[in-house]
Amino acid sequence: MVSRRSFLHQSWVSPLFLFVVVVALAASSADGSRTPRVPCYFIFGDSLYDSGNNNNLNTLAKVNYSPYGIDLPAGPTGRFSNGQTTADAIAIDFFFFFGYEGEILGFKDFIPPFASNPDDRQILVGVNYASGSAGILVESGKQGGDNVDLSQQLRNHEVTVSRIVEILGSKVAAFEYLGQCLYICNSGNNDYINNYILPQSTAIRNQYNPDQFAALLITQYSAQINRLYELGARKVALAGISNIGCTPSLIATLGTNGAPCVNSVNQLVVPFNTRLKSLISQLKLSYPDAKFAYLDSVRVGTLVGAVFRFAAFRIRATPCCQVSTVTGLCLPNTVPCSRRPSYLFWDAFHPTELANQLAAPLFFPAIQRIL
Repeated sequence: MVSRRSFLHQSWVSPLFLFVVVVALAASSADGSRTPRVPCYFIFGDSLYDSGNNNNLNTLAKVNYSPYGIDLPAGPTGRFSNGQTTADAIAIDFFFFFGYEGEILGFKDFIPPFASNPDDRQILVGVNYASGSAGILVESGKQGGDNVDLSQQLRNHEVTVSRIVEILGSKVAAFEYLGQCLYICNSGNNDYINNYILPQSTAIRNQYNPDQFAALLITQYSAQINRLYELGARKVALAGISNIGCTPSLIATLGTNGAPCVNSVNQLVVPFNTRLKSLISQLKLSYPDAKFAYLDSVRVGTLVGAVFRFAAFRIRATPCCQVSTVTGLCLPNTVPCSRRPSYLFWDAFHPTELANQLAAPLFFPAIQRIL
């Protein structure tokens, strides 16, 4: 029997084996009879995790319309996918393989977005603060309208923490409770996609070379994560930036010179991931009473792509829906592709639900080590 700690973390696991192991994830979720691994789950980041925080903002980066959410019972909710995000799948999904059951967190329901004004019962289970187009820097993504940048997400979390203090009766009780929760953040993508590599961003590129820009981001990110610790977080998972040069939008815009992806863009974010790993090492030393994990988005993204290539369906790297040439998002009320499991990307930037569901258990070993 493979242990929970080692499952999906072995170097010998082949893409085909991974597909066999996690394919059940696409059709299954926790049945509510399990006790969640943690009492609450707080989510920060960008459109990869957003579950509706942008719905009422004045922005192009919102997707509370069809065909988004076509595979969710609730329909369009503001998720930038046809169904679940990776953060959703981490919350509720589990995988099954020859008698081995490996739940992720085991929650019965999705974590509500902050913008939905969750009630006292809901916030004790967790809140999703993620916002489409948002980044570590305040200015990132603002060319398309409003978003909730990471610093504002933390201020929103301060409101939640204050409410939990009131609910539980004291700051001591609240922080003891919050210290048992999982905090996950996926940020930094838009600081590149919707800031540094924009054609109009020549000033910031002239001011900072790629390594200097990564240093700028990590300095700000460090202050933000330190603030999260001050607010009671003790189990924190930070996702690196994935190979954003493999998104349909950047491939169409920049070209690949015959390569599968825009390699120059993928190399651009390497300094950020390297510095993020160092930051996590520093945080572990600074806060021995807390646990921090690095979620290797490049490795997981590569494995998910390999699963698609080895699976029985044809792999498509083009969007599943008709996309806007301005935003790269699905055009409202259009009919998407019918064979969604054969598409890695839902629109020009975001993965399909199946890709997200396959990614979730691959992040599981790193998450489990801090629970």
